[in-house]
Amino acid sequence: MNINNLGFEMHSLAKRLWPINRSITGEGVRKTLLILKELNPKLSIHEVSSGTKVFDWEVPREWYVNDAYIITPSGKKICNFKENNLYLLGYSISIQKNLNLKELQKHLYSIPEQPSAIPYVTSYYEERWGFCLSQDERDLLEEGDYLVFIDTKLFNGSLTYGEIFIKGQSDKEIFLSTYICHPSMANNELSGIVVSSYISKWLSNKRDNRFSYRFVFVPETIGSIAYLSKHHINLKKKVVAGFNVSCVGDERSYSYLPSRNGNTISDKVAKHVLKWTDPNYVTYSWLDRGSDERQYCAPGIDLPIASLLRTKYGEYPEYHTSLDNLDNVVTPKGLEGGYWALRRALELIEKNNIYKVNFMCEPQMGRRGLYPTLSKKNSDEQIRLMMNFISLCDGEHSLLDIAEKINCPAWELYELTEKLVSHDLIK
Repeated sequence: MNINNLGFEMHSLAKRLWPINRSITGEGVRKTLLILKELNPKLSIHEVSSGTKVFDWEVPREWYVNDAYIITPSGKKICNFKENNLYLLGYSISIQKNLNLKELQKHLYSIPEQPSAIPYVTSYYEERWGFCLSQDERDLLEEGDYLVFIDTKLFNGSLTYGEIFIKGQSDKEIFLSTYICHPSMANNELSGIVVSSYISKWLSNKRDNRFSYRFVFVPETIGSIAYLSKHHINLKKKVVAGFNVSCVGDERSYSYLPSRNGNTISDKVAKHVLKWTDPNYVTYSWLDRGSDERQYCAPGIDLPIASLLRTKYGEYPEYHTSLDNLDNVVTPKGLEGGYWALRRALELIEKNNIYKVNFMCEPQMGRRGLYPTLSKKNSDEQIRLMMNFISLCDGEHSLLDIAEKINCPAWELYELTEKLVSHDLIK
């Protein structure tokens, strides 16, 4: 793959997924997963039946949308679901009814402070109907009788999720999760899906993965709870690190949200990568959580899952509105930045060995061609880096520990460690 085109490839995939109406259940999730399976055939698709008890929750009925719109007193069709799936309140029940403007207003949702934005609003666990529209559109509504038409179904079906497992040399696993339940949301949905998919493709093509990798594509909250209810015992035994992948597609910032523990290898790696990617990255606390990390780090589950993001959910003005799009929020460059931040974190976990020098005192580097035989005032920076690295190879410091101590990006040490191992200087 041409890395220069990576961002554009991911952006193209996001465009393809954009119009699909996703929710916590339904055909939109299945269509999305089938497209992702084209990119990585290892993806398997699983169903959990409606009514299944998952810890303190129950898998809801499946939701299907055929059509939805409003006809104004002057005969104009507005809030047309087929034009924009955000117009319909998520999980709306069916209704066909004439009502006046005052009655209709009780079922409309808009954001006065963002008059051009259609908000994203859902009602998963309480039956109601409604429409979302911009405040500008709402202000134009005329007095008179409106026809409301919503043709949806709620039925006993299933919740769908996707999973990719990539076997490595060890049974210990790195766990990555992204959610797959939002319609037409770019940063707060599609960025996580496409970055996770391309990371999984990269790992599937590698033959030397130290760890095994597990990716899950789940509906937010209910999906991760359903997955954990079935797999949490096995995950607790095997998962040594992981990330919840969300909001990784804009160009505005990088940010980090810790695991509940706050001191896992996932946390340490995320902070190291971001320090060298963007020194001005934003650090949040566990109290700022809001996505599926709530479930993965919940008491009793306690997985070492942190979040490495671009601009965090809820921290950009377009969040949960029609303005979170693929034009002015998520870009090819932003997606590529999110991809490389996550990839570097995984590479560092892979290479984070503990090293020990094989000699008492410094080894004789000159006869191995690793040290200049002519001593001059200004020694080479790479030589100093090498000697600093060796000085900390005491069998107690990991590669990440050493990189932090010598104030160097860990990835700048990978080639050096290979060279020193090949000369039998460290083990």
